[in-house]
Amino acid sequence: MKYEVIIFDADETLFDFKKSEREAIKNSMNEFNINYDEKYHLDIYSKINSEIWKEFENGLITQEKLKIERFKRLSNKLNIKFDETKFAMSYMKHLSNGSFLYDDSLNLVENLSKDYKLIIITNGLKDVQHNRIRKSTISKYFDDIVISEEVKVAKPDSRIFELALNNINYTNKDKVLIVGDSLTSDIQGGINFGIDTCWYNPNKIINQSNILPSYEIYSLIELIDKLEIM
Repeated sequence: MKYEVIIFDADETLFDFKKSEREAIKNSMNEFNINYDEKYHLDIYSKINSEIWKEFENGLITQEKLKIERFKRLSNKLNIKFDETKFAMSYMKHLSNGSFLYDDSLNLVENLSKDYKLIIITNGLKDVQHNRIRKSTISKYFDDIVISEEVKVAKPDSRIFELALNNINYTNKDKVLIVGDSLTSDIQGGINFGIDTCWYNPNKIINQSNILPSYEIYSLIELIDKLEIM
């Protein structure tokens, strides 16, 4: 086997984060008696959330500030006044209860765990990701689950990869592969750390960046076929 350790991203790779987000924002809006329109409100929030996580990846905002700031921006954008801190608490409560796997995720990790050491590295908030990921049905197949807020470093910083390998007492980078959906977080992080990378690209997005993964797959099950011929 070319690889012995496979690092997975969590959200939008193994877990359907968009579904979790959709349920959380709806439930929080209803809790605050805001007349919720999914098409309108979810689209605005998703854009704000995506932008602020990019700011986090680039070191422009801390995770602690991010928790509240995104809802401050949402309040301003919607021109609706609410307590951003309380809204953030409501949202994270609902989000932490939304653990939705993609159809192929369980089958994939169950099979891979027989031959590989598996790790999850996720850029996320500990109170949310602990419930969604560590308590999920697939968590038992992983040798370690690393949450960025807990370790105070996040992808694409190479230190989070080094920490994850140290946790399982593994040092040979040549035998490590990262699989994830984000070019700027997962793939760039793997490149920064000096390991091979596999871009999970189910929507067949054209890569117009200068971030070049070692491999590209369009479905999770395709990874098994790739590994067999490596």
